[in-house]
Amino acid sequence: MKKDNNKVIYWLLTGCTLIFIMVIVGGITRLTHSGLSMSNYKLISGVIPPTNEAEWLAAWNLYKQYPEYQKIRAQTNFTLQDFKAIYFWEWIHRVIGRLIGLVFLIPFLYFILTKQLSSATLKKATILLILGSMQGFLGWYMVKSGLIDNPDVSHYRLAAHLTTAFITFAYTFWVALDLIYPNKKTINTKFRALVRLALVILLLQIIYGAFVAGLDAGFIHNHWPLMNDGKFMHETVYIEQNPVYKNFIEGKSGVQFVHRILAYVVVFMIGMLWYTSKKMSLTLQQTQGIRFLVVMVALQFVLGVLTIVLGVPVWLGIAHQVGAFLLLSFMTFTLHRFSK
Repeated sequence: MKKDNNKVIYWLLTGCTLIFIMVIVGGITRLTHSGLSMSNYKLISGVIPPTNEAEWLAAWNLYKQYPEYQKIRAQTNFTLQDFKAIYFWEWIHRVIGRLIGLVFLIPFLYFILTKQLSSATLKKATILLILGSMQGFLGWYMVKSGLIDNPDVSHYRLAAHLTTAFITFAYTFWVALDLIYPNKKTINTKFRALVRLALVILLLQIIYGAFVAGLDAGFIHNHWPLMNDGKFMHETVYIEQNPVYKNFIEGKSGVQFVHRILAYVVVFMIGMLWYTSKKMSLTLQQTQGIRFLVVMVALQFVLGVLTIVLGVPVWLGIAHQVGAFLLLSFMTFTLHRFSK
């Protein structure tokens, strides 16, 4: 690691940390059904929440104009105090998003003006800027889908928003690793291809995790290892949607079934990485990467089972999402250590 790159590395790792916090708060926002509480989108003034009773009543009355209140909250004893609680999580989620933008953009401009970025790092940082902008747009696009006819956001848009956050983190971490470990090395291309395949499957699993969250599919079939009534695949997997393939992308039972199966595939792939790596001569970082993956995938699998069996309590849902984040972190680190 070159000393001149220290500032840039700290900047990138700070961004990784903030994205991690953002994902945790985003998970709390989703699991507490807080995401549609701020019905309007104000880039600047939205940083300041309501500060007096009149402003709270205005925000409350605005919320009442949209489907979530009209179709769900109005049928319950949902009060202004309840509204303030869900408003907080969506507000802090948006504030952190704006903070990430500032933390990235201001140092980025500073590093450009002071010529502290190599041409390669500048290109990568520009890609990060695009990813960050896309993430902000997808957040707005997701919320918009829950303000028209349906009281819930589109699970497709939720998946796009969450997956982009994960990918932005992984790429930011990768760029930092490029600076921490600048020396090229010889690699085993076959093993690298296996790690890449494992990463692709993990990302697919993360997408399906978002589908499960967006469809509230974790609140059914709360049994393991089989689904309800002692069945490997519940009959509702096939009858919720027509044509049949839609059951596996839009049906609650079908989406949960795919998420379950992909969990086994991810465990199998990481087990394959561990078994194959035993026959190889590895560096310390490569060995650590594989070990972290094995430990984390085991923990994540247990968290997933507990989340389903216990009916998705908020704290466990957050822990499971954090587990996915850490698993992606270790997968990114491992792939980097087995790449040039």
